[in-house]
Amino acid sequence: MKIKLLLIILLIISCFNVSAQEARFVELTGNVEIKLSQNDEWQPASAGGLIGKESVISTGIRSSAVISVGASTLTVTALTMLTLEELIQQDGTEEAILFLRTGRIRADVTPPTGQRAEFTVRSPTTTASVRGTSFSFNGRRLYVHSGRVSLVNNSGQKVYVNTNQRSYADAGRHQRLVLPFEAESAGIRPTFSDLENTGSQRDNPHRQLPIISISLDWI
Repeated sequence: MKIKLLLIILLIISCFNVSAQEARFVELTGNVEIKLSQNDEWQPASAGGLIGKESVISTGIRSSAVISVGASTLTVTALTMLTLEELIQQDGTEEAILFLRTGRIRADVTPPTGQRAEFTVRSPTTTASVRGTSFSFNGRRLYVHSGRVSLVNNSGQKVYVNTNQRSYADAGRHQRLVLPFEAESAGIRPTFSDLENTGSQRDNPHRQLPIISISLDWI
């Protein structure tokens, strides 16, 4: 009986250690829409509007959005579609998980005072995870403005990318991650160009998730 009571107390304490955080639209430009869930209708986004768990955000041509995600800031560029999968605070750590279906974002991850921040962005091909940093990511190509980011592909390969470094998944079948020093030594820099297959498109059950191609600049 005492053991059962202790387990119940521990369960109650753990529930109090987990709390939902807020995500809001801070600044909007052009055509930005939101679905509160996958089954809801699209509606225009509004500055100050709340973004709940499982909400889907879409930006049109020449459109963008700045979003506060807990203590961090997310800049969503044109022709982007993403989902807020999770945003909680647990045991002194603020955790955010996003799914980037198409397009590009910039994340400035700032841990709350006296706490930690874990920010994860998934895509159909790779996953970027950080703990307090700033980076740009389009689902396949990553550039780190400050801090350190781990990038993982669907085969489980992981690389760490530091300040002013970049990495990307190659176009091969296994989507090998190019190491930062390889990209620099080869004299090739992947760019974040607006690709024609990364448009903000409405859900289509017969359409496959986009595989974003790689654009390269010689330097």
